[in-house]
Amino acid sequence: PPPQPSLPQPIVSMAATPDGGGYWLANAQGGVSTHGNAVFYGSMANHPLNAPIAHLVATPSGHGHWLVASDGGTFNFGDAGFYGSMGASHLNAPVVDIAPTPSGHGYWLVASDGGIFSFGDAPFYGSMGGNHLNKPVVGIAADPLTGGYWEVATDGGIFAFHAPFY
Repeated sequence: PPPQPSLPQPIVSMAATPDGGGYWLANAQGGVSTHGNAVFYGSMANHPLNAPIAHLVATPSGHGHWLVASDGGTFNFGDAGFYGSMGASHLNAPVVDIAPTPSGHGYWLVASDGGIFSFGDAPFYGSMGGNHLNKPVVGIAADPLTGGYWEVATDGGIFAFHAPFY
């Protein structure tokens, strides 16, 4: 394959292909680069954004991806469906991450205050939004066995919703 041009920094996210043979990188301006067997499905590079990109996540099939901006704007590429976004909505805290449902027909957005936004077939099981947190939430992961999710804060605090707490 031809060498990949480097993305302007900062790089804000990385997602692996399901088979582990490649990955996508995303920068805050919405640019996406592919490496290994990852296929380019599109990006928000050269499109005006209301807020910087916070995270990129691949679809379960690996034939698409979503980008989410800190204002909750959600952008879909390849086989990633658009199920809604928080763009143009008032948020109490910025969106920091996105996690697809196991089916790929929905996703959860999580804000730094622990607030969860569910779209498509993503059930809402609760959130830390509105609760006192020692440190901000920085990530979300879906549990493929229960269909629930975990939130993680910068201090390592884990919050489980319809997912086991280990």
